[in-house]
Amino acid sequence: MKRIAVLASGEGTNLEAILEAVERGEISGRVVLVISDREKAPALERARRRGVRALFLDPRAFPGREAYDEALAAELQEAQVDLVVLAGFMRLLSPVMVRAFPMRIMNIHPSLLPSFPGTEGVRDALEYGVKVTGCTVHFVDEGLDTGPIILQEAVPVIQGDTVETLHARIHAAEYRLYPRAIELFCQNKLRVEGRRCYIDAE
Repeated sequence: MKRIAVLASGEGTNLEAILEAVERGEISGRVVLVISDREKAPALERARRRGVRALFLDPRAFPGREAYDEALAAELQEAQVDLVVLAGFMRLLSPVMVRAFPMRIMNIHPSLLPSFPGTEGVRDALEYGVKVTGCTVHFVDEGLDTGPIILQEAVPVIQGDTVETLHARIHAAEYRLYPRAIELFCQNKLRVEGRRCYIDAE
């Protein structure tokens, strides 16, 4: 059974969806650790309520991003983690972390990558005037939202949408998509060749 760690900075709604999917048997892995860079992040409390180890790792205790990521990688390695899942983790990982877990870090982004990367993907898509956006689960590489794409789900933009209404529908898609991608990893069905991520059949 794969051991999963989740990194989260905020509310932890994607974390909640993942934990619920584990409980329903939709993910054949176990969340063994949740780490946040914010002491009061609700995601930590969500983890504690389910008996998952929750750790606050304070960025201010380290001289820089790479030193922080070295400590982060050490915690994950000590927990013998197979997969690292980013769920609203608001720090750009340095090469130190990415190289410690090559093609073993997943992220979810609220657009159909490679369109609208960065922190304002929903707003950027809405302002551009696209008719369809969505969400993307991808492996993390050393770029910004540039890693191999695992799964995507389209979400239509409705006339009159605001950032908030569109984001709400994208969130609903994320809660379906992320557990599916994690389960594919747990079943050893993901294979990366260059920029492409292949899903192996049964």
